[in-house]
Amino acid sequence: MLTKRPFSWLRVVFFWIFFGTLFCTTTVNAQTSKESEQASFQSMENILREQAFQIINGPEWSDRLQADSIFTRTLVRTLRGKNSFRYAFDSLGTVSVLYAPDSSFKIFSWQLMKDPSYYRYKAAIQYNTPDGSLRLTPLFDASPFTEQPCDSVRTANQWIGALYYNILQHTYQGRSYYTLLGYDENDELTTRKWIDVLTFNEQGQPLFGGLFFEYLPDDKKPPLPVYRFLFEYKKNAGARMNYDPDLQLITFASLVSEKGNPAVHATLVPEGGYEGFKWVNGKWVHVALVEELDPNPQINPPKETPAPAKSAPVPPKKKGNTKQ
Repeated sequence: MLTKRPFSWLRVVFFWIFFGTLFCTTTVNAQTSKESEQASFQSMENILREQAFQIINGPEWSDRLQADSIFTRTLVRTLRGKNSFRYAFDSLGTVSVLYAPDSSFKIFSWQLMKDPSYYRYKAAIQYNTPDGSLRLTPLFDASPFTEQPCDSVRTANQWIGALYYNILQHTYQGRSYYTLLGYDENDELTTRKWIDVLTFNEQGQPLFGGLFFEYLPDDKKPPLPVYRFLFEYKKNAGARMNYDPDLQLITFASLVSEKGNPAVHATLVPEGGYEGFKWVNGKWVHVALVEELDPNPQINPPKETPAPAKSAPVPPKKKGNTKQ
């Protein structure tokens, strides 16, 4: 015959002490592991930051090339660390690190200059994996080897290089489209900015470009059809192009030729107005006039307006968005 044991508060107390100790130990171990990860990434980031600086500021081409080689190898080695996707690498300065708005991937990009007439771009896409392991796609700049950079959809091995400074996400018919805004020093005569749309195929491989742009042709824009949009202007002219979240437009400076020859991009400078692109049903549709005035006259001087009559009060100038 079984004898029922008397209830013991002592056993209850021992149980909760054991459970609490186990929980605290697990929490402390997890916290220690996370702190160890952070410390390791921070240490490697310090090394990367030094090399990133030398890629831009090295006095000789050989110095910059060596720094780029060390940076690339160190970056890959660092990204092999578990959960490296979560680490922001936000102190690299001369290297752009952008997360997709849905955090499905992030993209590293940077610039390597041989001389003022020759620039190359480097980049890699890191994916957000469920187990924190590394999945990485390097991008290879094909710009020096093509005369028609707007001509086609391109893979990672045929990428049109740029230093990316903004990334947007839109969904159309159940598919995600990531619009990349990029900067390209190009050569000693002109600067370029790019709008390129990134998608992923069924195998999860990146594809750059597509027939996403609609606008009336003119000599200052690439002839249609284009698979990416090129905004090219005179060196150091400071023409702005960026996304304005308030207007929900990619806005860019309207250009005019200093010498009456708009087909020569080295003569194009901002004329004071703005135009843009609006995402409509899976396309970037051109907006011919964006009524926005940049208050910085050194970047985009406003058009001269006639002086008002003496009897009429002078209305205050409306300041627009100051984003790049």
